[in-house]
Amino acid sequence: MTTDHSSGPTLTIGERDTELDDRLTEELIAFNTAATGVSDRGTFSVKVTDEAGELVGGLAAWTWGALCGIELLWVRDDSRKDGWGSTILRAAETEAQRRGCDRVAVSSFTFQAPGFYQRHGYVETGRIPGVPGGHADVHLLKSLTGSALS
Repeated sequence: MTTDHSSGPTLTIGERDTELDDRLTEELIAFNTAATGVSDRGTFSVKVTDEAGELVGGLAAWTWGALCGIELLWVRDDSRKDGWGSTILRAAETEAQRRGCDRVAVSSFTFQAPGFYQRHGYVETGRIPGVPGGHADVHLLKSLTGSALS
């Protein structure tokens, strides 16, 4: 941890601080709500377990206004060819629509699954180069209403 004790406020650099994360989230939600008038923020998950109760795969997402953002989607290696990724993604899109969303956003490194999302109707909206190994972070968006994205 690094701390700058010059006069005035103190600057501290260290490992992730969950209390700080919670406070920043609270402050940004308040700012965003004031700026947009939209306060219907939520989260949800989709989980698949096997007969033994072990995790097969899952998804974590957030909603805000008419937008859903997928934060995490993972399926274990031995189940990736069984269609669970598609099933989980479709379930999340259905839940997003139930919550009033008309779009879903996600990012995926080039060594992960941008092709998977594109096969499910997601359109690349941008990419950030410089991911280790010569890869990029691909940002994708899908309309849940069938209308063109602009």
